[in-house]
Amino acid sequence: MFRVLFALFIVVPIIEITVLMQVGELIGAWPTVAIVILSAWLGAKYVRQQGIATLQSVQTKMAQGEMPSGEIVTGLMLLVAGVLLVTPGFVTDIFGLLLLVPQVRKILASSVQKHIQTSQGNAFGASTHFHSSTFTQTSGHTYDNDVDEPETFTDKKTINHHKGETIDGDFQRKD
Repeated sequence: MFRVLFALFIVVPIIEITVLMQVGELIGAWPTVAIVILSAWLGAKYVRQQGIATLQSVQTKMAQGEMPSGEIVTGLMLLVAGVLLVTPGFVTDIFGLLLLVPQVRKILASSVQKHIQTSQGNAFGASTHFHSSTFTQTSGHTYDNDVDEPETFTDKKTINHHKGETIDGDFQRKD
């Protein structure tokens, strides 16, 4: 990972400088600078607009009790787009502008989701262990477990550890 980041920090500026020099030769230095500044300003404006819309969508989903996972991915991509657009250069501006297109973001999000493996049996990807000395069911019955080793902290709270006991349960995921 370090090597990839190091290469990006070396290669991207070299590419940007080369492209800026070539564009500067074609249209002149001041028009090149003006285009870079204009693209940064327009990009920041559009990132702000889409970011506000995404934030409103997150708030709406949260108010409805839904997880705004798609909106979080969109927000992260907009953050990357903003950084790319503010970075001086044409190559980073092109990638930043591409991230502003909703269809491109959807394609990238779907390709990222294909690479992320999630467990269908458990939302956390592993078995969940509950450590407590009492479990109360909605019917009002109380089930006491034997406590192996209680552990007391300075604020007088007791934590009970159970060796090897797992409370198994079902859940329903609502996406």
